Amino acid sequence: MRRALAALALILPLGGELALWPAVAAGAALTLDEKGRQEATRVGERSVNDEAFDAEWRVKNDSGDSLSVVTPFHRLVVAARHATFNGKPLKPGEPEKILRENRDRLVVWVELHGGTEGFARLYTPRLVVGDREIKASFVQNERTAHRQENGRYLARCVYGFPTADLDGRARASLIVADGDGRNVSTFALDLAKMR
Repeated sequence: MRRALAALALILPLGGELALWPAVAAGAALTLDEKGRQEATRVGERSVNDEAFDAEWRVKNDSGDSLSVVTPFHRLVVAARHATFNGKPLKPGEPEKILRENRDRLVVWVELHGGTEGFARLYTPRLVVGDREIKASFVQNERTAHRQENGRYLARCVYGFPTADLDGRARASLIVADGDGRNVSTFALDLAKMR
């Protein structure tokens, strides 16, 4: 029996539609065609009981800060997951509406830690890809961070970057600087490992 399952695990991802584990990402899809929308919806619907469903989009750095890269695929997975959890599948046309909200933008949700309530107010993010720096087209820093049990503060920030010059297979660094231009948090992103 084990050998049969092992053989299926090797064969099905290559030729069949079924897979015993998530497919390896071919790179972050910065736009989705109909097939991509259907797959994202299917992944989201099947992920209801999987707490680690979004592991491929999460990144943590050495200082304990974390982020989630919200690709169009990831956004639809989350929407389909929530809809399924609530017992209501996505309505026709809803995926297109959801994707329109952040068209031409790669969104990153970032959780940063600091020593004071307003530490993240003036933070400025930039995405570095090779020798290019991409400035954020959207910045929403949490003005009043939440005090944690350890006395430190947690700020949840949202950054959007234009995708015009971005390759979905790129390796990049998200660098967050304070109001004086000092780098306070850096994340290594490998978009090739994400969908």
